[in-house]
Amino acid sequence: MQIYDSVKKEKLNFNPIRDGEANIYLCGPTVYDDAHLGHAKSAVSFDMLRRTLIALGYKVKFVRNYTDIDDKILKKMSESGESLESITDFYIKRYKSDMKALNVLEPDISPKATECVDEMIKYIQNLLDKDIAYKLDDGIYFDTSKDEQYLCISGKSADLETIARIDINDKKRDKKDFVLWKFDDKFYDSAFGKGRPGWHSECVAMIKKYFDGDENFNIDIHAGGVDLLFPHHENEAAQCRCAEHKALAKYWIHNGFIQINGEKMSKSLQNSFFVKDALLLYPGEALRFYLLTSHYRANFNYSEFDLEASKKRLDKLYRLKKRVLGVSKTSLNLEFKKEVLDALSDDLNTSKALATLDEFIRLSNEKLDVNPKDKAAKGEIVANIAFINDVFGIGLQDSFEYFQFGISDEQREQITAMIAERKEAKKERNFVKCDAIRDELNQMGINIMDTPDGTMWERA
Repeated sequence: MQIYDSVKKEKLNFNPIRDGEANIYLCGPTVYDDAHLGHAKSAVSFDMLRRTLIALGYKVKFVRNYTDIDDKILKKMSESGESLESITDFYIKRYKSDMKALNVLEPDISPKATECVDEMIKYIQNLLDKDIAYKLDDGIYFDTSKDEQYLCISGKSADLETIARIDINDKKRDKKDFVLWKFDDKFYDSAFGKGRPGWHSECVAMIKKYFDGDENFNIDIHAGGVDLLFPHHENEAAQCRCAEHKALAKYWIHNGFIQINGEKMSKSLQNSFFVKDALLLYPGEALRFYLLTSHYRANFNYSEFDLEASKKRLDKLYRLKKRVLGVSKTSLNLEFKKEVLDALSDDLNTSKALATLDEFIRLSNEKLDVNPKDKAAKGEIVANIAFINDVFGIGLQDSFEYFQFGISDEQREQITAMIAERKEAKKERNFVKCDAIRDELNQMGINIMDTPDGTMWERA
């Protein structure tokens, strides 16, 4: 498999630290608000990386953190009057729900920053002991002059005057220096002063805690949004080089920005689009499919028109799934599997892989049109769909329930009652009433189908 390394700026053959294993750390959300499309793009992109590596035979360890202590969270506490725990637990629960709707696999480990403060304190103390960090009146800072390779991750120039998210303190030794620990009497005790960790202290300490590493690297792949390349990932890597004299990660992989109407998605521009809002309009799988239509490194321009078009592509998979209901899977088509994995092995070329999926659906329908009772063809289609479920994370729903999206609980009760009434009418051989109920359902925008498993229904 080849992946694009953001530091070397080229595709590299994936050669993990340990044969047959792949360790991935993904920078997760800061949990002070609902997940937006940028969070979804990152989660879905690296879920595809994880699924692909598993399909290629790797044993994958996947860690995604929650930043649950941060200036933004403290601001939310001040505005709302709620505790840190109540805010962060609420939004972690919401985030998990959104990711479940997008069929993003649960990480093997989901550490909270607040669960790893002891490890962060030890890391910072180590840097202080080596005179790589220093103390000012507001906190502990990392001395970037002690790292000869500083800025090698992001490729930024040393002139950072115009770059945002640099800690401002006129007493810093260098303008590039960044805070590791912020003094605050309301938080954690440490030998160097009571306070809380800075953002850049968190992930490097968690990586050390949850991955063993070796003498050269801590993890295989460090992933995240391209906006994290500088300063967050730059500063993580610097701490590891100076504290442990080794690289934090062997490969650095980043997904592109989300744009809304051609503009970078940003809360400051008031164009952030929450996942929860998209899920009111479309099934989670449709949003997942849509996010996969663009390469993970490309900037993604959200458009409801394009999302609708993606849903129609996904509909075709579910219509095919309906045609093979009740059939047991046989053998997976190895040529189909190879084409999909070859595309995904080329730095997650999802566009090409989805084109292969489209072709599979087209050819499968042609086969069934010619011979609707071809059990061998149906068994292979079922096996191929199971492979699609595992690798793409789509096609997992019941084929009728998928087409019921958008129906309220009240409407469901009404439809269920009408179908039950129609069933009784059939027992009584009252076919006029049966037809009348079917017609009424059709007028409500509901199609029904009588199957060996009972009457199924969906939105027209």
